[in-house]
Amino acid sequence: MSMPKFLIADNTDFPEDIFVIHTEYPRFILNMSTDELEWLDDVDLGEEDDIPAEIMQLLEEADSFYDREMERYENFDAE
Repeated sequence: MSMPKFLIADNTDFPEDIFVIHTEYPRFILNMSTDELEWLDDVDLGEEDDIPAEIMQLLEEADSFYDREMERYENFDAE
């Protein structure tokens, strides 16, 4: 099965929160309402010098994905 790199999720137990899930290594869930980050994989930030920059890039991509998806939802509702 082909899976997208990012997914949007919500849960009725957390009605104010929207989550972005990164499905590739290193997998994580980012709460867009609180900016809390939960790692699903063990990530050793000391493995390589590039990992912090890599993680920052992934978080920026997650944020861009979220913004794009919210804009698409707004445009869909406007139609």
